[in-house]
Amino acid sequence: MNTDDLEGGEDDGYHAQGNRKYSPVGAQDRAVLEMASMDPGSSATASQSSIRKVRARTQGSMDSDGKAPDVAGGDNGPHREHKLELFGFDSLVNILGLKSMTQEQVLAPSSPRDNEVVSITGGDPTSSGVKMGTMMGVFVPCLQSILGIIYYIRFSWIIGMGGIADSLLLVSLCGLCTFLTGLSLSAIATNGAMKGGGPYYLIGRALGPEVGVSIGLCFFLGNAVAAALYVLGAVETFLKALPSAGFFTETSTKVNGSVSKPIQTISTHDLQIYGLVVTVILCIIVFGGVKMINRVAPVFLIPVLLSVLCIVIGIFMAKKDDPDTGITGLSADSFKDNWVSMYQNTNSDGIPDRDGKVYWNFNALVGLFFPAVTGIMAGSNRSASLKDTQRSIPVGTLSATLVTTLLYLVSVFLFGAVANREKLLTDRLLTATIAWPFPVVIRVGIILSTLGAALQSLTGAPRLLAAIANDDILPVLNCFRVADTSEPHIATLFTTVICMGCVVIGNLDLITPTVTMFFLLCYSGVNLSCFLLDLLDAPSWRPRWKFHHWLLSLLGALLCVVIMFLISWLFTVVSLALASLIYYYVSIKGKAGDWGDGFKSAYFQLALRSLRSLGAKQVHPKNWYPIPLIFCRPWGKLPENVPCHPKLADFANCMKKKGRGMSIFVNILDGDYHECAEDAKEACKQLDTYINYKNCEGVAEIVVATNMTEGFRGIVQTMGLGNLKPNIVVVRYPEIWRRENLKEIPTRFVGIINDCIVANKAVVIVKGLDEWPNEYQRQYGSIDLYWIVRDGGLMLLLSQLLLTKESFESCKIQVFCIAEEDSDAESLKADVKKFLYDLRLQAEVIVITIKSWDVEGGSQQDDSIEAFNDARKRVASYLAELKEAAKREGTPLMADGKAVVVDEQQVEKFLYTTLKLNTTILRYSRMAAVVLVSLPPPPINHPAYCYMEYMDLLVGNVQRLLMVRGYRRDVVTLFT
Repeated sequence: MNTDDLEGGEDDGYHAQGNRKYSPVGAQDRAVLEMASMDPGSSATASQSSIRKVRARTQGSMDSDGKAPDVAGGDNGPHREHKLELFGFDSLVNILGLKSMTQEQVLAPSSPRDNEVVSITGGDPTSSGVKMGTMMGVFVPCLQSILGIIYYIRFSWIIGMGGIADSLLLVSLCGLCTFLTGLSLSAIATNGAMKGGGPYYLIGRALGPEVGVSIGLCFFLGNAVAAALYVLGAVETFLKALPSAGFFTETSTKVNGSVSKPIQTISTHDLQIYGLVVTVILCIIVFGGVKMINRVAPVFLIPVLLSVLCIVIGIFMAKKDDPDTGITGLSADSFKDNWVSMYQNTNSDGIPDRDGKVYWNFNALVGLFFPAVTGIMAGSNRSASLKDTQRSIPVGTLSATLVTTLLYLVSVFLFGAVANREKLLTDRLLTATIAWPFPVVIRVGIILSTLGAALQSLTGAPRLLAAIANDDILPVLNCFRVADTSEPHIATLFTTVICMGCVVIGNLDLITPTVTMFFLLCYSGVNLSCFLLDLLDAPSWRPRWKFHHWLLSLLGALLCVVIMFLISWLFTVVSLALASLIYYYVSIKGKAGDWGDGFKSAYFQLALRSLRSLGAKQVHPKNWYPIPLIFCRPWGKLPENVPCHPKLADFANCMKKKGRGMSIFVNILDGDYHECAEDAKEACKQLDTYINYKNCEGVAEIVVATNMTEGFRGIVQTMGLGNLKPNIVVVRYPEIWRRENLKEIPTRFVGIINDCIVANKAVVIVKGLDEWPNEYQRQYGSIDLYWIVRDGGLMLLLSQLLLTKESFESCKIQVFCIAEEDSDAESLKADVKKFLYDLRLQAEVIVITIKSWDVEGGSQQDDSIEAFNDARKRVASYLAELKEAAKREGTPLMADGKAVVVDEQQVEKFLYTTLKLNTTILRYSRMAAVVLVSLPPPPINHPAYCYMEYMDLLVGNVQRLLMVRGYRRDVVTLFT
């Protein structure tokens, strides 16, 4: 009979004599039906079906003579015969997709997903539009994004509040943060081709999809909020230039507690009304398409450069009280007076007021100024439109960072020397006041530059959200998915709603810390990505940008975190909590994706280092963990192609404390390796699906061998590495062998136990696996241990691990010990109690003497005697057949392919001993939740059939039984 049909019989059960019931797994078993409903991915049937379709198409393309038609089309045909078939692979022409040589176009590969096999070939992609260089593609967008509203309407105020000294420190600190981030960005961006998504794409491919999505969504929120920041800056500039355009009356404020003169302020309601109108207009422009935005983008740079030039000229041309009171021109006295800081209270508009509710210090200025140095990601966001990504991004990004940082440092000296402190603190548009020749140039430049920056934010944020949605990691974002050539209209509407909500706040100083936190999160993610990749230094880490080091990346990440806490620990905690919630949500609800991230490389190197540190010596008992080797189908094929018994994973989880540990699920396929390799891969995939479905921490392994015995011997010798080799072999008891009259199972069963003994592996034989409870089925009663032989404490440890599970936590442990004489009972009980106390184990000790095994009458004795007599008859018949065969062939007594020595009196003794042990178990542990008993080793030179008879007598009528045999070492210790 084929071993694939061993457990697939039609009979649902078998009642042996003595009311012993064998319960094999049936096709209609509830657990089997539960497993059969799983989707293992691509099944072997589907695979074979696809192969048959390919063969059918191949045969259909044959001519009538059975030969393939000539489709080469001659020497100049589209398909040419390859001359390198000897090597078994396509030539380099096909692999690299060199269009100039083959005249074939191959699509560029995208990022692979989980279980997706893609070619590493790239081909010559079709050119889509005009590609931009370093200047217009990276430097100009970064410069336009960095030089924004903060420089024009907040920078002079920051110098007045913090003084020149603190302002220099502020600019240097923020500039160093962005410069280090630019170095990390340059290294990552030059390590391979980039797709859409900007920093999300870089972080996600370096730190994994969970971190990438969480930081990417925060960066999206930062861009959406930044759009509101730019809109409010443009509106504030407009209302400052045309006060009559406001709908609400402006108020006067106090300076240092005394009324100086009426100072015009802008009503929050006016900011809200005009801000909402401008946001709607920008949204309509974005809906018009990105081509129109790209055409007018250079126009927005001209007002920026012109306004900066006008400001510098105006500073050098300014004189005392010209063009306004408080302007001193470039004066050493003003420079000296403005050198130190003057932190004080202000009202909500930033005007100094002793009764104001807002107090400013250096930390608050960091939060206000940092958005002025953001925008270094503008070039990486346009990677798809660059001619040379790996050259343009480093040069353009770092150049823009250095130029703007130098401009800020020079401006600190110029603004600090051109006006007194009162003017710096009260004139929000000092840049327009001192500009040459007309202030209106600055106002127009501010409005156009900020509106352009807002337009870029409203254009880039939806595309970032669409890139996250297109990766199909987070199902809740599927509504934002778009095709490659489509506009993300839904994402644009969502971004506009967020922007309008921030505009309603109407306070620029309240929005900037929020933008700062989101951008700092993104920058820290970029630095951590480069730090991890640089520190691991995997073979694939070969960036063209050589000016990087993991210490610099780590410094940049720490600097980002320090700046976050300097600004506001409350905003920092909220932003980190938001990113953590998104990370947790993605890890729970997100789809798995393998992007070759750095964490996988870190896990690999950490595993190698840990494995080397463990060495080859035996693990100390205090550090011993069970590593079970689960033999899935030792007795045959389960129904409905179920890869493993549905309860084996539940039992494997019971052998771990709080889920810590690893299980190895193995199965053996009979056959030739070359012929069964694909079947083994498919079986491994199905088994891995089963493990994940049962939430069991383990790995799946499939071994192809000529037979089950040789395959298992190879497994116990080679499976695992160093001290991470499996130390316990778990096998289901073959309850079906007599029902099917399968005499090869005893040989296989004894062979597995003997192989484990030789390989120094512990053995756990599970009887009653069909009735094993899952995590939701609570058990009551006791866990009974029949401790007969020394096993290193393995049986005691397994019982304690069972108690850690919810299904067995209500049970108590009872330890039964066997004494030969009644006089030894008390001393043995005392010794065992002392031993359990030293092991910190709570259990009741019960000592049974051999004399008490004799049962006084009753139906239980009758059933036991009947089972004993039936076993004797079967063993006698089997031995008679062996003797007759030996006499007929003139050979020694042979069984299982080897010579055996049978002592019938010894066989009788073994049968009687196992019978009495079974009777004792039924007498004391009939209501036990599970019974653990020492597994007797197979006698040497004894037929395997006789050993199976002993085991059947031992396990008869016991619902759940674990037969445990330890190995030559202790797994528990008395000492701390």
